[in-house]
Amino acid sequence: MRFPKRSSVQGMCTCEFIGRRERRDTTVRARLPRVPQRNLHGTSRMNSEQRSTPSPKATHAITSISAVTLATHDMSRAVAFYRALGFPIHYGSERASFTSFHAGSGYLNLIALSPPQSWSWWGRVIFYVSDVDAFYAEAVAHDLCPEAPPRDAEWGERYFHIRDPDGHELSFAKRLANS
Repeated sequence: MRFPKRSSVQGMCTCEFIGRRERRDTTVRARLPRVPQRNLHGTSRMNSEQRSTPSPKATHAITSISAVTLATHDMSRAVAFYRALGFPIHYGSERASFTSFHAGSGYLNLIALSPPQSWSWWGRVIFYVSDVDAFYAEAVAHDLCPEAPPRDAEWGERYFHIRDPDGHELSFAKRLANS
């Protein structure tokens, strides 16, 4: 996947996603503040001048993420994996081209793609759970292979990582009481 690059037409860009090219309107209607870059621990890498610049008053707020959709080459295998982790199915099945699971107040979706399409590391989905150690033990009891046992992180969470059958990295975490 490549990031959009500006074409010669004002307000348009050409995007390439998994070999498919699209033209999209990128006209900016208002000047937006610079988004700070974040390191792995979630702290800002902006300089002091950038941090002190007030943001424009928003007319609306983003309140949550409703869903995250991940691609899979084998829906049956992926559904079995997420069900073993305890995700209840909301819609779809092992034979569907689209399946949705409940994840707290949101959803984790799977979409089936044909095998020629591939992806590389794109990031990580982090799920908060009530008991990280119990969740880890349940994953291991279902013969799943977390990358390492849970640990306390310097940024104030207890967590562990696991990859789904398609290589998507998942993290199961809980904020530590003293942070």
